[in-house]
Amino acid sequence: MSTSKRHVKTHSTYAFESNTSNVAASQMRNVLNRLVDSVEDDDKRQKFENEMDSFFTLFRRYLIEKSQSNNILDWDKIKSPNPEEVVSYAKIDPELAGNTENLSKLAVLKLNGGLGTSMGCVGPKSVIEVRDGNTFLDLSVRQIEYLNRTYDSDVPLLLMNSFNTDKDTAHLIKKYSGNRIRIRSFNQSRFPRVYKDSLLPVPTEYDDALDAWYPPGHGDLFEALHASGELDALIAQGREILFVSNGDNLGATVDLKILNHMIETGAEYIMELTDKTRADVKGGTLINYDGQVRLLEVAQVPKEHIDEFKNIRKFKNFNTNNLWINLRAIKRLVESSSLEMEIIPNQKTIMRGGHEINVLQLETACGAAIRHFEGAHGVVVPRSRFLPVKTCSDLLLVKSDLFHLQHGALVLDEQRFGPNPLIKLGSHFKKVSDFSSRIPHIPKIVELDHLTITGNVFLGKNVTLRGTVIIVCSDGQKIDIPNGSVLENVVITGNLQILEH
Repeated sequence: MSTSKRHVKTHSTYAFESNTSNVAASQMRNVLNRLVDSVEDDDKRQKFENEMDSFFTLFRRYLIEKSQSNNILDWDKIKSPNPEEVVSYAKIDPELAGNTENLSKLAVLKLNGGLGTSMGCVGPKSVIEVRDGNTFLDLSVRQIEYLNRTYDSDVPLLLMNSFNTDKDTAHLIKKYSGNRIRIRSFNQSRFPRVYKDSLLPVPTEYDDALDAWYPPGHGDLFEALHASGELDALIAQGREILFVSNGDNLGATVDLKILNHMIETGAEYIMELTDKTRADVKGGTLINYDGQVRLLEVAQVPKEHIDEFKNIRKFKNFNTNNLWINLRAIKRLVESSSLEMEIIPNQKTIMRGGHEINVLQLETACGAAIRHFEGAHGVVVPRSRFLPVKTCSDLLLVKSDLFHLQHGALVLDEQRFGPNPLIKLGSHFKKVSDFSSRIPHIPKIVELDHLTITGNVFLGKNVTLRGTVIIVCSDGQKIDIPNGSVLENVVITGNLQILEH
């Protein structure tokens, strides 16, 4: 009896929550109208009004879902995907890789809305130098240029910027104007952050400070692509498929086998998955739910099943966010308002009047849209197609001798055996500037399995790391690894300084 009571809400409870939601929605609508009224320029006003309408739709959905707690899935309904819902890359006909005709139907989009602040950099993350003087954006451009030159194709590159990255990116892409590539960019929406306690918008006018606004996650891709006119332009050019990936995933290159597989199967949406490791236990995975293929994210998992979700034997692969999407299907779903992706409430703090204020931003992810597309399925790809650079630990990996650069793509050294090494650098290496000063010369790591470095540590020239290497420097001390050192299966702690005479 007590169990059933815990899950049942009384009519009066629902009525109270419904009334509270209606009041919050009404107050939000009034403030958004005032924000729109603060815009004097007619063209800006129309675009802004559309954005605020989209935000209000998202906000109202959030209120309903919050009151019903229906973002948590029923665990008993979660099943493994059917064989046709997740296929192995290795089992796709290898002859499809030789067909280049369908490149005329392809466009490539890089998600370029992020800043480099988490790595201590100013401006768009895409301008961080990754390898041999090349930035993320340089490598993306070089890849598409090589593709077009090799196959005499004309695949365009699109960049989805945010209001944080738009101005800098517009300046940067000018340097590619003479290259064999067409680069287009458009902005995702600009939504108002809301106060966590009152659920009212932080900004009071259109030109309010930037920290009052946020880009609403890459799930905004569909609406933004449509609103910008780029969707209709691509369709008019005869483009049918959009290959989408994160701008910092250096493994996300155009793959002819997947492109032709998509056209051959008639799928409207393909998500690239790859096998989980212990470093990926929180990654979203594809499931079958009520007979429908869906993306299951950790936020949707009941607390008592979190450990089960993280079990890499049960959920073997995860979403790389390399997505292949049919453009006409996007147009159909956006224009019919059929794309309802799970809402991700993201809590942040901002400074107001010298005080930290808790705010909320409502986001969506484009992977969650998979359930709305016909014939959608996952393809389990090699790990080499997932090479993101989120931290300086990742940066060490991609700068190392483990890879060499080939036409803008990173190619794994053939001497490497097994998965990529697990690298964990401590807080002293969080910023790119600190990383560069502490590891000015990238060590040789072809035979490395695991590296942990924490504390005040500096690496010299021509250092070789093999097996498992752990370097832990205590507070107030310093460890200098001398030039030419070979460290294999060692633990170094305490204090170590070699003075050169």
